[in-house]
Amino acid sequence: MRSSELPFTGPATFLKAPYRPLLEPWTADVGFLGLPYDFAVGYRPGARFAPNALREASGRYAPGSEGYFDLETETYRLGGLSLVDAGDVDPAQLEYTETFRRITEAARTLRKRVRLPVFVGGDHSVSYPILKAYDDLEELYVVQLDAHLDFSDSRNGTQYSNSSPFRRAAEDVPGLKHITAIGLRGLRTNPEAYRAAKARGHTLVTAARVREDLSWVLDQLPQGQKVYLSFDVDVLDPSIMPGTSSPEVEGLTYAEALAVVRRTITRNELVGFDLVELAPNWDSSGLSSLVGARLLAEVLCDWCSGADLFGP
Repeated sequence: MRSSELPFTGPATFLKAPYRPLLEPWTADVGFLGLPYDFAVGYRPGARFAPNALREASGRYAPGSEGYFDLETETYRLGGLSLVDAGDVDPAQLEYTETFRRITEAARTLRKRVRLPVFVGGDHSVSYPILKAYDDLEELYVVQLDAHLDFSDSRNGTQYSNSSPFRRAAEDVPGLKHITAIGLRGLRTNPEAYRAAKARGHTLVTAARVREDLSWVLDQLPQGQKVYLSFDVDVLDPSIMPGTSSPEVEGLTYAEALAVVRRTITRNELVGFDLVELAPNWDSSGLSSLVGARLLAEVLCDWCSGADLFGP
């Protein structure tokens, strides 16, 4: 792990990790892969810029050789973890089928190299081709933090927008057993998507329910399973996350979202994580990118603390 440097020095990589493209032979504990694709967005574009914005912002949180010193426990977190930035998947612009093929292929390769693959989008459509790379697992559970269901059968004549990744994954990934979606809200819920998700047995939790009884919500999370965690930044309140395509008022606080993330990680074997829908061009303050980068670091800290429970 590299020593902590000024955040604005040197080439920008995730948490100042060394850059090693997938074409080179290497292994690590954690590998980051950027997915700069937002051609599936129906409202405000810009998520294509997120991987590089998060690389720059994450320099602020680059861990030193000992990791992060924790005030609560007076111990270090993340020490000794090997991190690699594997670069980006080059999208084929308007050819979504080719873009998705490249994402799935890269995700399969990354899974072979690391204990925890971290995918940084991009819009939420990228979760579908990522999940296709997990079709070797007999059982896979998804925890989705999101303002929106993203379970529509189609939108505006396409079945592969950022409104449909989990509908397609439920159809095409044999081992995908259950989806727990937390933070749902807004005036534009698709009733067909809602009924389809309920019929499949998904756990659907609104943002209002999180505010009413967070402890109850945490108990609804899977336990002892292989879990893929998908974090759409619009689950957060736009007061701290304005830089997203489809912000929704009355979102989760950072503490509420982090509680869900932590409980998911500590109770399960985390097999993958994605951070999507950050559109940094809609936030001139840079706050959204800093919050996203902080979340990436927190996920790694919690995973590192609990990873030994499930072995290498």
